[in-house]
Amino acid sequence: MMGIQRFFLTLAITLSILFGNGNLVLSFDGGGSHQKQQPTLCQELIIPSGYPCSEYTTQTKDGFLLGLQRVSSSSSSLRLGNRGERGPPVLLLHGLFMAGDAWFLNTPDQSLGFILADHGFDVWVGNVRGTRWSHGHISLSEKNKKFWDWSWQELALYDVAEMINYINSLTNSKIFVVGHSQGTIISFAAFTQPEIVEKVEAAALLSPISYLDHTSAPLVLRMVKMHIDKVILSMGIHQLNFKSEWGANLLVSLCDTRLSCNNMLSSITGKNCCFNESRVEFYLEQEPHPSSTKNLNHLFQMIRKGTFCKYDYGQLKNMIEYGKFKPPKFDLSRIPKSLPLWMAYGGNDALADIADFQHTLKELQSTPEVIYLENYGHVDFILSLQAKQDLYDPMISFFKSTGKFTSM
Repeated sequence: MMGIQRFFLTLAITLSILFGNGNLVLSFDGGGSHQKQQPTLCQELIIPSGYPCSEYTTQTKDGFLLGLQRVSSSSSSLRLGNRGERGPPVLLLHGLFMAGDAWFLNTPDQSLGFILADHGFDVWVGNVRGTRWSHGHISLSEKNKKFWDWSWQELALYDVAEMINYINSLTNSKIFVVGHSQGTIISFAAFTQPEIVEKVEAAALLSPISYLDHTSAPLVLRMVKMHIDKVILSMGIHQLNFKSEWGANLLVSLCDTRLSCNNMLSSITGKNCCFNESRVEFYLEQEPHPSSTKNLNHLFQMIRKGTFCKYDYGQLKNMIEYGKFKPPKFDLSRIPKSLPLWMAYGGNDALADIADFQHTLKELQSTPEVIYLENYGHVDFILSLQAKQDLYDPMISFFKSTGKFTSM
């Protein structure tokens, strides 16, 4: 009990120092990540590695301006294929508190974004709303609480939908989709919608998540038990930015004698076997990206309730939003049996638990191709030094087996 009391005392002191006299701002910008002109993702990570890269912006139905990057091979012969055309498009969807840079954090021969480009794919890098590589909203400031009034539900039904429609309109081709972590949650939800999935050729999902009730990550479970998501929402904080001072202090305040802050990453993701610890400082130059408190709340609802549903507002507002007391579920059986699926999961992944993964498989109509890596934790799927041979080569073979590469 003393640990819980100490946490709330620390949290209250931290917030009172940061926000002053009790008048909490409804949305805290947390360091002003958009106050000055920043280099683009293309300029910062991709072009310096020798890969052609272009920036695009597209607008969702609810007014968010999403950043997309289009990456080509460093080899001119692969860039346009044998017929002078680009290869098939592939959309990369990142995880929670990450953005499109996640696919380019290691060397070109170790990073999936570069590897796909070198295999002739027309690589499109997705960045959901609120991340630093997206571009705000047509009318809402980031300091407005309405800017952050979304969860992964909107990321699936608006952001993923718009990215796929936009790429399809430019390429006139169905799209391969790759997701990691939250990127798989929003993929699963989007694929239940016929108007979205009809434009998808196949999907590869790393650390696939649709259910979270067997999550074993100690720090995550601690936050769920203490209702941190609800506390932060009740304090009027709608943006979560762990690069800000208050965000860093919040994480530190969660650590006690039972949970060492020195082991913060594994307490969230599970023990990762294979990423390059010498590059952690570089990784942290890019990560984490902001997200919304409502999004965290929705994810914690999944853990508490064991459901894969739309956001639960409570019975009264659910009736207003959905016409029923409980939020509608995303029915995985609605994902077409004809959609080829490839999935990879790990034995040390504390977020995408094996039991929850098996639950997902039971609800799908199809039988996906599956790879199990016993020693992989959650982060290994995008940062492992062995990921090319363990994951990416088999993934690319799967994509090529669909027949889209017959002209390449």
